[in-house]
This record gives sequence, C-alpha cells and structure tokens, in this order.
Amino acid sequence: MSANQAEAPKTDEDWAHLLTPDQFRVLRQHGTELPRSSPLNAEKRPGIFRCAACNTPLFDSSTKYESGSGWPSFYRPIEHAIGTTVDTTHGMRRVEVHCATCGGHLGHVFPDGPDPTGDRYCMNGVALKFEPKDPA
Repeated sequence: MSANQAEAPKTDEDWAHLLTPDQFRVLRQHGTELPRSSPLNAEKRPGIFRCAACNTPLFDSSTKYESGSGWPSFYRPIEHAIGTTVDTTHGMRRVEVHCATCGGHLGHVFPDGPDPTGDRYCMNGVALKFEPKDPA
C-alpha cells in the first residue's frame, strides 16, 4: 500500500483479533467498564492518553482531573481527536464520545466539569492507553 492510499476499514472480526475482549466490548460494541476498575484512574504522570484501538492521541494528562465518577476524566480533548454523537440509550440523552480516527466508543461528555471548559469527558480506561512523557 502506498503512503497515499487510505487503509481499508476494519471489520468486527479484524477488531476482535486486535483488541482484548474488554476493549472490543467497549470500543466496538459501546460497552462500559465497571467504575473504579481502570488503573488509569490513578495515573498522575505527565503524558498522553491514546486510543487503545488505533493509537490516536486523545487527551493530554494536563487536562485530567479527579471527578469522583470512577472513570478517568478530562476537561478537554486534544484538538480534532474526538467526535461526538447523541446517545439516547438507557432512557436518557447523553453525548457519546468516539475516536475521530477509528470511531471507537470512548465514553461520554457531560456539562458538569471544571473550568476552563465546564466539560467532563468521562472515559472508559480500557479504551485508552497511557504513554508517559518520560518513559523511565
């Protein structure tokens, strides 16, 4: 494939081979991990949170904060890294957040976050991977 050709979209079967079962359930089937189950809740080092499916940089660690929700939370994504859609499942209206590159489901955004944005990007830790600034 030349550098100018786009990669063919992956099928569910392709994703199932590339992701763990939990990652597949969340990223490809719009699942949710249990609250307080992700080790990324406690991650405090400088670095970048990336999409676990395609490695797209999604959130800088400087925008992470403790929301008390049980999921890694951020007040701002990296520009152009995410997309949103309206989610009306479970009898409520929420704004779903997905990776702008691969379309993987990441979590939801709520209007109850801190300044300067007032947004809480409540992400499933299993949908993310952390890359420390200084891999020591």
